[in-house]
Amino acid sequence: MSDILDVIKDRDPGEKEFHQAVKEVLESVQPVLERNPEYRQTAILERITEPERVIMFRVPWMDDQGQTHVNRGYKIEMNSAIGPYKGGLRFHPSVNLSIVKLLAFEQVFKNALTTLGMGGGSGGSDFEPKGKSDNEVMRFCQSFMAELFRHIGPNTDITGGDIGVGAREIGYLFGTYKKLRNEFTGVLTGKGLGWGGSFIRPEATGYGNVYFAAEMLDTQNDTLEGKICLVSGAGNVAQFTVEKLIELGAKVITLSDSSGYIYDEEGIDQGKLEFVRRLKNIRRGRIREYIDKYSEAVYTEVDPSLDYNPLWNHKAECAFPSATQNEINEKDAQTLVNNGVTLVTEGANMPSTPEAINIFLDSKLLYAPGKASNAGGVAVSGLEMAQNSMRLNWSREEVDNRFKMIMKSIHQSCLDAAAEYGVPGNYMVGANIAGFVKVVNAMLDQGLV
Repeated sequence: MSDILDVIKDRDPGEKEFHQAVKEVLESVQPVLERNPEYRQTAILERITEPERVIMFRVPWMDDQGQTHVNRGYKIEMNSAIGPYKGGLRFHPSVNLSIVKLLAFEQVFKNALTTLGMGGGSGGSDFEPKGKSDNEVMRFCQSFMAELFRHIGPNTDITGGDIGVGAREIGYLFGTYKKLRNEFTGVLTGKGLGWGGSFIRPEATGYGNVYFAAEMLDTQNDTLEGKICLVSGAGNVAQFTVEKLIELGAKVITLSDSSGYIYDEEGIDQGKLEFVRRLKNIRRGRIREYIDKYSEAVYTEVDPSLDYNPLWNHKAECAFPSATQNEINEKDAQTLVNNGVTLVTEGANMPSTPEAINIFLDSKLLYAPGKASNAGGVAVSGLEMAQNSMRLNWSREEVDNRFKMIMKSIHQSCLDAAAEYGVPGNYMVGANIAGFVKVVNAMLDQGLV
């Protein structure tokens, strides 16, 4: 294992996020490799950690003042063993090759867990939509798709949204794809309901995260009702995580964005959540404005000098990191454990560092890795793809029922795989093994390609 990781680090130096994701999976699947020596004989680890295709391109665009800017675009097609590539696009200044490869690699196993026929991929740009006008975002999306359209298609690579890519961006991207290809196909997910979108898609990642948490608690004969919860982020995932937690009787006391976080001891109710939605989705404001409306809350500015995140230093029972990668470090994890948190369910992709995960596992709390707990988004994207292929629109109830069944299936697959390989209740190992075995067996069936 260490030899393979060393080769990857030597070949792709500086890609620490990608190395982190690979290391986590390789360590988890060690028992599988010992039981199935043919996997090593066919160099399956070397193949599964190398993308099938990496595409990088420039994205020139013009702002409202007539100034030209150039951003970098990425598309990683990681693995197509069980279906066409499927993953999100992320528009954020932090996007680089390492982060996009991390997201694509995680997506391979996440998609395998959904029971749907989808391979893994990802993409994005270091473009920052925040603070841009609608026309500037439209011009950027049109330029981005002017290159991307050559590499995607409904039977090749289907993409959706991630950080910075919401309904507005998906609309502009789809319109450009349709014009360039002269076809109306389900090549993008997260579309508007009136033109090929699916019910539950905007809510899916947040709702699924909470459904998974409820399944975990059910194994302990417990529920979310009355639980005090910490939620990070204030975007789509965080908003719908909060909505479902409120619906199930939990009390959410935090939200955040890149500038800082709010702590509301009284709890964020439905009315306060609606304010956050208007603030973030329509006005595109900052979370600090929450305390202008609700003066009983406390706002804490981000302090880059700190080696911990104060958001996680509040008494609670459940934590739902829903912002970005590596937002919980070792100190934060120990703080959560010390403050009585017994469940951590990841809404973001890889929000916990390896050291933090070790603390969660050692403390025996219920910990769900993002590739399992936040798979709801891609699961409903898969259902949207199915509806597009059949030219159908299922009702909200039908989509929600299918969605809940998928999340239950993912939960059970994690438990079954963990138990089979001698680590009962370890959702991280279970998720990695269940996804890995499905993808690897498909790769072996298809020969050396």
